[in-house]
Amino acid sequence: MAFEKSSIAVMSGLRGVRSWKTETFCRFFSLFLLLGCLPVSLVQADITDGNTEHLKREHSLIKPYQGVGTSSTPLWDFGGSTLLTSQYVRLTPDERSKQGSIWNRVPCFLKDWELHVQFKIHGSGRKNLHGDGIGIWYTKEKLQPGPVFGSKDNFLGLAIFIDTYPNDESSERSFPYISAMINNGSLVYDHGKDGRPTELGGCSAEVRNKDHDTYLAVRYSKGRLTVMIDVEDRNEWKECFDVSGVRLPTGYLFGSSAATGDLADNHDILSMKVYQLMVEHTPEEDSMDWTKIEPSVSLLKSPKDNIDDPTGNFRSAPLTGWKVFLLLLCALLGIIVCAVVGAVVFQKRQERNKRFY
Repeated sequence: MAFEKSSIAVMSGLRGVRSWKTETFCRFFSLFLLLGCLPVSLVQADITDGNTEHLKREHSLIKPYQGVGTSSTPLWDFGGSTLLTSQYVRLTPDERSKQGSIWNRVPCFLKDWELHVQFKIHGSGRKNLHGDGIGIWYTKEKLQPGPVFGSKDNFLGLAIFIDTYPNDESSERSFPYISAMINNGSLVYDHGKDGRPTELGGCSAEVRNKDHDTYLAVRYSKGRLTVMIDVEDRNEWKECFDVSGVRLPTGYLFGSSAATGDLADNHDILSMKVYQLMVEHTPEEDSMDWTKIEPSVSLLKSPKDNIDDPTGNFRSAPLTGWKVFLLLLCALLGIIVCAVVGAVVFQKRQERNKRFY
């Protein structure tokens, strides 16, 4: 009778262990599905679908380039060597010592936006015998020629540089090179070091003399700046860099400029399209005067620390949605494994105790 009671107790204990294991696994699996789907939805919501209802035509430059220059209601101004055709806007011809630019006349008051630029850089120069590159701008000033890819230095706002010529021969980075700079008017672009002292991030990209279209996308949303490229004719975006802690005001102007020096290239803009991102902000953020924000960026280290980095790449951004998802996945899998192993060990102990009855 004692043995039967012990057997019944052991079997009951084993059923309890199996039930506990099943219940624990179901709970963890449900939590895994819930947390697994959440980051995916956040990432998907953070990507512009490019629908026309989000396109802001007053800030966009699209063929056949109506509203440019001499029209009755111009939305865009251009200057310098810029040549307007039916197929492209040529900022500089393949000639030495040229500067040209084109600027939107309508200030942008979007808090969250994405800019798509279709461009083409081509010329007769061979490897490393061409220059200088294109600047994509979101700044307070417009149509002010200067030494930074055809536009003024000490600017206020954001600049994306497509630099095709390496001035710093000691650098190991590959050119053409795409980089970003935030300026509050106090910083100077260092041509001798290809802008590394003030660079936020960057990447190399083969963009010259391509037979297919080349694109660049700049996304600014909730203090996060992301630059992506599509230069390999794959019809998909590839991340160039991603930086958080960026503050940009509203009311600035989009534009593009280019310059040549002793070396030259054709620098063409085919389109610039601005999309509004539908992003919710807190009541405190909505009540702010975004036009009073000073351009700035919070970094874990000074941009000047970037001088000795041959690649120029560093990121201060917090974990993105996918990285958080992977970390949570690893953590949950670890918890599940520990729970199962613990249940098995507990079951083995119960079976060992059974032998003593």
